[in-house]
Amino acid sequence: MTDPLEPLTRLPGVAEDAEAVREALTRVNNHRANRRGWPATSAEALVRAARASADLDGGSAELPADGPVDDAVLAGSLRVADALGGLLSAWRSAPRQALARLHVLAAADLPGVTDDDLGRPRRDAGVGERLDALAGLVTGGTSVPAPVLVAVVHGELLALTPFPSATGVVARAAARLTAVATGLDPKGLAVPEVGHYRAAEEYRAAAAGFATGQPEGLARWFAHCAAAWQVGAREGYGIAEAASA
Repeated sequence: MTDPLEPLTRLPGVAEDAEAVREALTRVNNHRANRRGWPATSAEALVRAARASADLDGGSAELPADGPVDDAVLAGSLRVADALGGLLSAWRSAPRQALARLHVLAAADLPGVTDDDLGRPRRDAGVGERLDALAGLVTGGTSVPAPVLVAVVHGELLALTPFPSATGVVARAAARLTAVATGLDPKGLAVPEVGHYRAAEEYRAAAAGFATGQPEGLARWFAHCAAAWQVGAREGYGIAEAASA
């Protein structure tokens, strides 16, 4: 059968950028601090990812010195980060269930969100079908390089907005799960969310380009994602360096 994502690999720069991302992440995973001490560095990466992701969705990135997190967006983003390891199996076999759980965790405290809203995709025409198609890709429906699939998962969820709230936090978490599940970043050591945060204006513009489905917009999104993952790899490498100092 024809791979539905294969044409994307022929867009300008996509194949080269995918290889650059893979090389950057290999360097992080091979750092001496990550050979045995990766649980600690991965945990730090997850906290940084949650803070950057919350900021991108209009929340706070600041952790309180003590006491509970008051910002609802940040609290949800931190819950998502804490749950990702336990959702990996579901993401590999039942991505729609994993997405529903991500939304429950991300949106539980948001103003105006009711229990009936949590984990339930919008019923607008085409939403269910596109989620099914995305799930098919995640569970083996494509053989494109992992960075391409990660970018597609991220971009499609931003474009589709399957839930009425917490779209960004859910999309970035799903991209992270895809990177772990495909073996691109198997221990979750990179912090691409920081790359998106540092280029927030381009992040939003590139995501809008992806949503058009036009070659120029798609290429812009893949270029942005590749750059963000390389920034995230450098962030992860810095975490490892600090851990081994």
